[in-house]
Amino acid sequence: MGTYFARRMLLMIPTFIGITMLVFAITRFVPGGPIDQMMLKLQEASMESGTDIGGSTMEIPEASLAALKERFGLDLPMWQGYLHWLWDVVRLDLGTSFKFNEPVLDVIVNRFPISIYFGLIGFALAYVVCIPLGVLKAVRHGSKLDVTSSLLIFAGYSIPGWALGAVLLVFLGGQLELVPLGGFRPEGWADMDFWEKVRGQAYHTILPVLAYAAGSFATLTILMKNSLMENLGQDFVRTAFAKGLPERKVIFGHALRNSLIPICTGLGHAIGLIMAGSYLIEKVFNINGIGYLGYNSIVERDYAVVMGVLVINTVLILLGNILSDFLYVLVDPRIRFE
Repeated sequence: MGTYFARRMLLMIPTFIGITMLVFAITRFVPGGPIDQMMLKLQEASMESGTDIGGSTMEIPEASLAALKERFGLDLPMWQGYLHWLWDVVRLDLGTSFKFNEPVLDVIVNRFPISIYFGLIGFALAYVVCIPLGVLKAVRHGSKLDVTSSLLIFAGYSIPGWALGAVLLVFLGGQLELVPLGGFRPEGWADMDFWEKVRGQAYHTILPVLAYAAGSFATLTILMKNSLMENLGQDFVRTAFAKGLPERKVIFGHALRNSLIPICTGLGHAIGLIMAGSYLIEKVFNINGIGYLGYNSIVERDYAVVMGVLVINTVLILLGNILSDFLYVLVDPRIRFE
């Protein structure tokens, strides 16, 4: 089994190279790169000041243009530029942000706790609600509760989390004014006492967490229900009933334990989602996390940050997949990877 996980770790290398190489090539061919963004800002400044500055990069002195290309890694052919970038990544150097003029790693690390905060709460809320609900639906399969909850669950699943968040934000925040219109924390945070901070943070957390967890509700609930129903039909469960054990003890002491195996193995896949944040959800709620940073970096052509966010997300997702396999072996002794 150790050999299997060693191979999986080694396979991360070509997978990582393939993903990053593709996105790196796209950043080279998509128009509107960092130099074009600088020229656009110069044009805007000239219009405000009343002076006339040309918009073509050819009007920049050759020495300045060469220096800019060298700064942004555009002076080398694409394959050489990628190898140079990859070598910097190996040394934990993700480059410098064009917008913030700071190391990309520092820009990402500063926003990491925000995405983890919302991701962990949304992840925990989904599991705390979906596991009991799935058990209840399995025990009362075919009842009005089962049918009604299924309709509500799949109706919510059909709506993307960011769209649901936008609707709730307009209705609860804009019309009813029950929650704030986005942001991570309330204004005047430093001047608040402890309970004011708790209350203010809670108000800013409710809607983003619901949007984060919305997409997982249907999947986890139905997975829990189907897994439990399958185990309730197994021989060991029928034997337990035949011995006269109470229904509650059979369900929670025998069937439920095996039914949690698919749920537990999904924890690894969720790590990447928790850490990476959500581009559109954080955009809707104006939460300055990793997702919002990645979204703005794409819009503003800050390719160093785009690649930096991609590196972090790719590594986390690949590690999460390996962790899922490890959890599968850990919770189910029948599984052996060779």
